[in-house]
Amino acid sequence: MNSAVRSIRRVRHEVKQRRLTVEKTSFVTPKMRRITVGGADLEGFTSLGFDDHIKLFFPSGSTLAGERPPMRDFTPRIDAGSGHLYIDFAIHDAGPATQWATLARPGDELLIGGPRGSAIIPMDFDWHLLIGDETALPAIGRRLEELPGGSKAMVIVEITDELEQQSFVTQADLSVQWVYRRDLAAGSVDGLVAALRAMRPLAGDFFAWAAAETNVARAVRRVLIDEHRANPAWVKAAGYWKRGSVAVHDTIDD
Repeated sequence: MNSAVRSIRRVRHEVKQRRLTVEKTSFVTPKMRRITVGGADLEGFTSLGFDDHIKLFFPSGSTLAGERPPMRDFTPRIDAGSGHLYIDFAIHDAGPATQWATLARPGDELLIGGPRGSAIIPMDFDWHLLIGDETALPAIGRRLEELPGGSKAMVIVEITDELEQQSFVTQADLSVQWVYRRDLAAGSVDGLVAALRAMRPLAGDFFAWAAAETNVARAVRRVLIDEHRANPAWVKAAGYWKRGSVAVHDTIDD
């Protein structure tokens, strides 16, 4: 099937800010904290794409008039059982998101905005390839939950060590490769690129999605296209963060 038939459909949403309340907090892994939020403002919330992102607005403690609070992008996930929204935070050394997530307790408020739109990716590929680091895990988990029975998926994820492995809920035929960086700093291209080069692709047409540090995501995209001969129209890559920068979300299409 050609790329014109299996194309990404983009849908715009009405932009709205919502003031929600923390309902529950838990640890998915030692360095991944899940915050569940709800409230009347959640009515009408729409997120159609597994890698949608919403803006989270964090209290800054500043009293300067007109100053905007710190904002960060996160992947929204709906708890189908309760109708609540939950957001997974990769806990690291510093930053307003980590500080807020570490201290969040039931009853705390969180202001969110968006998503502005959704990229709806067809599911009828022969198989699906999902690649990333910790920041990509919420989107990867959501996609795997959405894939129907009979589909096939491969996942390659870089994490610190075995303690950060997650279990995925999916009806797809799934294989997962964890890449451990141990004591190395996050953001190196070596681990994910080496694992991707060693990958033995499944047969048939595939869609590849990658999210990580910007330079890593760019390198992954190039390996997919240049070495694995992926159709560029069926590769979606994003920089969810960038070394030395804050509040980065880069779409990579070069």
